[in-house]
Amino acid sequence: MKLSEILRERGYIYQHSSPLEEITDGQQRTVYEGFDPSADSLHAGNLMGILVLRRFLEAGHKVILVVGGGTGMIGDPSGKREERTLLTHEQVTLNSARIAAQAKTLLASDNFQMVNNADWLKQLNLLNFLRDVGKHFSVNAMIQRDSIKERLHGREQGISYTEFSYMLLQAYDFLHLHERYGCDWQHGSSDQWGNIVSGVDLIRRHTGAVTYGTTHGLLVNKATGKKFGKTEEGAVWLDPKKTTPFEFYQFWFNTDDADAEEYLLKMTLLPKGDIDATMEEQRKNPASRAAQKNLAFE
Repeated sequence: MKLSEILRERGYIYQHSSPLEEITDGQQRTVYEGFDPSADSLHAGNLMGILVLRRFLEAGHKVILVVGGGTGMIGDPSGKREERTLLTHEQVTLNSARIAAQAKTLLASDNFQMVNNADWLKQLNLLNFLRDVGKHFSVNAMIQRDSIKERLHGREQGISYTEFSYMLLQAYDFLHLHERYGCDWQHGSSDQWGNIVSGVDLIRRHTGAVTYGTTHGLLVNKATGKKFGKTEEGAVWLDPKKTTPFEFYQFWFNTDDADAEEYLLKMTLLPKGDIDATMEEQRKNPASRAAQKNLAFE
């Protein structure tokens, strides 16, 4: 199967800046995805992004994993109703190292590149950045982003210039990776779409090159409407010291029937035929919870 067919079959692709086949099939590309070091561990919600990167690797694309040691000092306003608490340099450095180690294990490969955007963002000259990057961004367009509008319209909590500038920094990441490593594709979760297309547009304006962006949708519990990876106790971490193996197993085992097939497709590496067989077994005998057992085991 072509990569585009696999991605569609698993339900991975939510948005794409060009026809998906043009992006994924027929030509080796260099794709990157960024991970936010706001905590010292990845959580269950990050798993899909990692598994998508594994699919890209298996299809022969080059993968760059970017740990946001620089942007993590600023904080991404996407999906946040309040200003983030700024982390110290030491916290971001520690979190970045731990996340990088986890990601390497989950990708189950050494055939990828891992970089930290602090390495180039800390070298930026402010005046040059405003002249070379800032001039390509319209404030009128920036304040139309949902994540910005939500904060601007809040009576008690607005948005600082610090967080407002985040989208410029992420767009610059893409430009830097394009010029340094030939990166021509950025992937991320759907709440990053605005930042991703800003990077595509910046590269086009700055170099004239055509680059691409794709996203996977954010998983939401159909019964509760809550964002995937959260419980009443908080995030479900991938670090066994923060979420015990038993708690991790129970999180998956307690998946609602309505979500089970989607999670098997998006959050495991099980072949589609095995998932279909599991769901057929569950339909014949719902009490068996075959889907949840497979999900928790995987």
